[in-house]
Amino acid sequence: MFLFFLTSGLFLGWSLGANDAANIFGSAVGSKMVKFSSAVIIASIFVILGSLLQGSGASHTLGKLGSVNAIGGAFTVALCAGLTVFWMTRLKLPVSTSQAIIGAIIGWNFYSGNPTDMEVLGKIVSTWIAGPILGGVFAIILYLLLKKFLTKSKIHLIKRDAYLKYALLIIGGFGAYSLGANNVANVVGVFVPSVPTIELDFGFFILDGIQLLFLAGGISIAVGIITYSKKVMMTVGNDLMNLSAESALVIVLSHSLVLFIFSSTSLSNAVQSIGLPEIPLVPVSSSQAIVGAIMGIGFLKGGKGIEFKVLGRISIGWISTPIIAGLVSFVSLFFMDNVFKLTVFKNSIQQVKNSIEPLATLLKNEHEIPINLYQPLLYTIIFILLVVIVILWVNIYRNSIKTKDNLSHEIIINYESQEKLLKKELNRANEDNLKLEKEIGFKRKEQMDIALNIINKNRIFEKLKSKINKISEKQEIQKEDLIRLKTLIVENLSLDKDRERFNSYVSELNRDFYFRLLSRYPNLTENEQRLCSLVRLNLSSKEMSSILNISTKSVEVNRHRLRKKMHLKREENLTELISKL
Repeated sequence: MFLFFLTSGLFLGWSLGANDAANIFGSAVGSKMVKFSSAVIIASIFVILGSLLQGSGASHTLGKLGSVNAIGGAFTVALCAGLTVFWMTRLKLPVSTSQAIIGAIIGWNFYSGNPTDMEVLGKIVSTWIAGPILGGVFAIILYLLLKKFLTKSKIHLIKRDAYLKYALLIIGGFGAYSLGANNVANVVGVFVPSVPTIELDFGFFILDGIQLLFLAGGISIAVGIITYSKKVMMTVGNDLMNLSAESALVIVLSHSLVLFIFSSTSLSNAVQSIGLPEIPLVPVSSSQAIVGAIMGIGFLKGGKGIEFKVLGRISIGWISTPIIAGLVSFVSLFFMDNVFKLTVFKNSIQQVKNSIEPLATLLKNEHEIPINLYQPLLYTIIFILLVVIVILWVNIYRNSIKTKDNLSHEIIINYESQEKLLKKELNRANEDNLKLEKEIGFKRKEQMDIALNIINKNRIFEKLKSKINKISEKQEIQKEDLIRLKTLIVENLSLDKDRERFNSYVSELNRDFYFRLLSRYPNLTENEQRLCSLVRLNLSSKEMSSILNISTKSVEVNRHRLRKKMHLKREENLTELISKL
């Protein structure tokens, strides 16, 4: 029977996993630094470890708020909290499971006549305020430190993304551990007073009934993460604010620190030992901590990227969750007790008498109204509340369906318009690419034509120079004139306009080549870069000497120096290496 009643707590754990996994990996998945499948595996493993190893710390506080002393009551309270969280999850709102279970416990207190410890409730509510504030403060501090570190370290962008990805996975594991340690009390804390006295020996370790209870709660959270967490993960990761990888890392770490602080018994004892007030061990709102961290980053960046409409929806979810859970719990307990005859709290008759008799006596003395009139009045009020809740629920559900239909229609229209726009852009890009390819091909052809023209001209000039030398040897009378003619030819060889035009084409068409060349061999001079561009054209040393207006031997010497600078072996071919760049 205990396992049957525990199903409502496991359902609540499933709802918690479906909703609060976004608080661990939502920002990482939303920034596309971590795959959803990787996030799910890591979160599931570590949430179970946190539930088993450190889950009992926050459960004592829930026991002080309201000790649900009957298994039927624990079943109903957990079921109502689970239904509330599940409904909010369907609306894609990252609500607080802590608020749902606390609202349901207070509903049980009202129905059973059990007094609510206002001091404990005050501590819990204070964490609902302190959680997002601490998350925002941690996020601002950590973001500034991370930015300072990345600026000083000057890590390459590719390496930085790899490091950030691994950091997100590690910190996500820590966040999942903290979530299990802090929030598993929400799942199974109400069942602690009713847990059977059992022990299971696994050889290396022994688990008692309470530890087995927390283990089952951790597993149910993991199942919720695996099966139904993607929708809310996208809401936190994308809709509230567009996040960079650095912001995602800081947000997950800030949220994890908040959860860990309010669930660590050792940390609370250490703080108390140095004379400071103890840290209250309470189940903190994971959703509030993560949203507070996101808001902290948003305000640090000027608040421009924050989606305040989404924030407003989330805030409404936070306010309405404990109220709805409390009302649903109260009404459900009434039906379980009176319709299904399930014991929802022990000594119920005596507690009802103790709570009603003083009021009845007072009213009887003053107004002489019979006590039996109050029971139908109570039932009538409960029935009216139930009808109001059902009507509100139906209206909200209809509105959500209409909103989804309208949203789907808008998404289809936007998708079609974006598809048309993308097709136009793609066609335009293809046309531009074809034009660019034609232009580059034309310029390359023109470059080769100019190179061949330079080579042919230089050959003619060389022949002409040699003929002039022969003539000057035979006919001494015309020697001065011939010398002038020779000088003019030499000057034309060095000031040829085609060579300047050719050099400009080489520089323009080889920008990408020069970039790749210098990234691999950064110590090459400008002349060596130009020599590489000629080698890339597969020109001979004689042709290169003609274009560069230097001797063939100088070209060979320059090629030899270039090979040394590139650290090429004898068997390596310079032309093949350069053509592959």
